[in-house]
Amino acid sequence: MATHGLADVLVIGAGASSAARSSEWSRLDRPEFNAFERTTVTEALHVVVPQYLHEPGLSMARKIARVTYWPEDSPMPRQDLLAAVETADGVLSHPASRYDRELLARAPRLRVVSNVAVGYDNVDVPACTERGIAVCNTPGVLNDSTADTTLALMLAVCRRVPEADRFVRAGNWRYWTPTLLIGQDLTEATLGVIGMGRIGLEVARRARAFRMRILYYNRHRRPEVEAELGATYVDLPTLLAESDFVTLHLPGNSDTRHLIGAAELARMKPTAFLINAARGVEVDQDTLVAALVEQIGRESCRARV
Repeated sequence: MATHGLADVLVIGAGASSAARSSEWSRLDRPEFNAFERTTVTEALHVVVPQYLHEPGLSMARKIARVTYWPEDSPMPRQDLLAAVETADGVLSHPASRYDRELLARAPRLRVVSNVAVGYDNVDVPACTERGIAVCNTPGVLNDSTADTTLALMLAVCRRVPEADRFVRAGNWRYWTPTLLIGQDLTEATLGVIGMGRIGLEVARRARAFRMRILYYNRHRRPEVEAELGATYVDLPTLLAESDFVTLHLPGNSDTRHLIGAAELARMKPTAFLINAARGVEVDQDTLVAALVEQIGRESCRARV
């Protein structure tokens, strides 16, 4: 019963209502602290919080347990974390800390790892299952934030916003010309969504405001999304070949590792944009760099002709 109660408190604390989060997070108050800040409420439970945590999550944990808290933006150093979990019943953590077999072997009392994130690739779930340790996450809390960021990146690259910012700051602006920093339109372009889950759906909903044609590739077809947004389910090669923007919204695991590699990049339009709003491992970055260098070389050759 105690383990169930701890898990409930940790998950609720991490995923508080948006109204509560906005009122608390706007202040971002951080009290003075030593290397470790400890508050003893009861000796029955011990919870480790190895990175800065917004309120009210921290206060909720402190109401039911003795808390070992590392209040910095950077994660608790690995050796300190290994020492801290030796007597821990629960961990309320961020993805920057790794929970592998080495750590679990040092934590005989551990009963729950609650990740303040949707993804949990930093946690060895099979090893936790073997030890009867519950693994919790916070799905849904960043759907809108991640979808907003995805649209911001799409607009930034097609309208060349970072490039224009650097151009002006460098003092290069002199007068308007019809060819200066011409970009591409988002409006009525084709969006290819890889992973039509909660975040992919929110991205597609936002894309409708730009009258975009929406293609999607997913493990399962979603007729309700097709009915709502007029989206079209296609295979991955078709999506890559026809999309002006490709966005990734998949969990990072062995099935999605290097999902986008040399063959996939070769299928994309030379003018297309790839927005990875998921895990970095889903794109073969060495291959991506090579493809970009090759593309830049081709553009340079055309400019000299």
